[in-house]
Amino acid sequence: MDRAERDVRGNVEEDDLAKNDDARKDAEASYQMRRAAEAREIAAREEARRDEEGAKAKASSEAESKARNGGGGATAPESAPTARGLDSASEPTEDSPPPASAPRSAARSAPAAPGSADTTGSPAPAPTADYDVVPVFYGTDRKVEPNPKRLKYGAERARELQLGRASVTVPALHKVPNVERPWALTIPYWNVTVWEGNEDPKRHFTVKEILGLSKPEFLRLVGERLGKSKAFEKHAVVFVHGFNTSFDNALYRTAQIAYDLHFDGAPFLYSWPSAGDVAAYTSDRERAEQSKKFMLEFMRLVINETGAKSVSLIAHSMGNLPLLDVLKDLKNEKPNDVVISQVILAAPDVDRNTFEDLVAAFRGCAKGVTLYAASNDRALQISRNIWGEPRAGDVPSDGPLVIPDVDTIDVTAASTDSLSLNHSGYATNNALLSDIGLVIQTGERPPDKRFPILKSLTTPKGAYWQYPLNR
Repeated sequence: MDRAERDVRGNVEEDDLAKNDDARKDAEASYQMRRAAEAREIAAREEARRDEEGAKAKASSEAESKARNGGGGATAPESAPTARGLDSASEPTEDSPPPASAPRSAARSAPAAPGSADTTGSPAPAPTADYDVVPVFYGTDRKVEPNPKRLKYGAERARELQLGRASVTVPALHKVPNVERPWALTIPYWNVTVWEGNEDPKRHFTVKEILGLSKPEFLRLVGERLGKSKAFEKHAVVFVHGFNTSFDNALYRTAQIAYDLHFDGAPFLYSWPSAGDVAAYTSDRERAEQSKKFMLEFMRLVINETGAKSVSLIAHSMGNLPLLDVLKDLKNEKPNDVVISQVILAAPDVDRNTFEDLVAAFRGCAKGVTLYAASNDRALQISRNIWGEPRAGDVPSDGPLVIPDVDTIDVTAASTDSLSLNHSGYATNNALLSDIGLVIQTGERPPDKRFPILKSLTTPKGAYWQYPLNR
């Protein structure tokens, strides 16, 4: 490397460091502002709590005084706490303290050993006024990490299928389609967390309980959930996550999709051992491919043994590759009384030719297949640069991938956040989430029939649909 090149690289590196330093300072300032706002909120709640306790003490004192003076069962004075403060303590307002009975985030069930049954047979934790609880039934070939507090899965390969149920809390203050988590200091674009605050189920998605289950216990609990389903009667939805995703984050995303869709069927997650690290792209691809054997075992279980009559599948990013391979094997296996309803392929990080071959191999297996693609998906742009070819979820200059029996929807205009990767619009955009809900519930096609805002475009290879540019 000559001196001029070294000088240029040195200047670039200095510029990058300066930009990173500015970003760090901005993040720290934002953090301090949030902490100050939280402190004000805590102070206001503490003041309200003291006022309420003072009012209760005053009412109690006056009642005792009347009793001593012969008042006996006299009516409580007008200054006594209101009905909201007594009988409706489970319905706190933003300015009132939480009820004394509200569960604490640290109160977790003792984890069951991997593969063991929930011998108590207890139902999932009940919702409260502060949060709802979404059960997520999972399969994974991740290895269990030692953790004294709860069952926790890491990034190492277990080389076996493990089953369980997680109970994920969704705060009452949840705003669709967010996954509310503690504020964190992250590296822009890459979503790498440097620091994260404490979690609270009243404000955040949390894992309230997680149980490793035997196959019989797993099937029993799934059957109970499906038996209560109405809007999505006996319907199962299986989510397969993508690259750079931890087990817990995959649980949160599965719960968010189910909750935001008002899905009362059985939500399932298959979690392959992603490292949850942006630097592990190559190893994540190998891990995803190695998971195929265990994912196939899990899908067979869901389709053949749970009692579900309709099964829909959602895969994101790198998770599309093993799922497409699994669908090829499942094509001739499913029972006649079970329908693979919808296959939703969101931002697939799969080579286009490979994608076409795999889709052709399972054609006829599902009632409908939907592909969501975008030209401004930065994660797929980086993948395209790595592999030298556009990905199936990419929209290059000559347009999106259009193949027979697949509804391709260009969602570029729905993902316009300049500070994000635009890689998870299927779950983080209200319109796209609504479309997913509609296609799972109704199966109606073509897409513009169920979702009229979509624009139909014709190409020599066939039609595709586009999210409107002016919205």
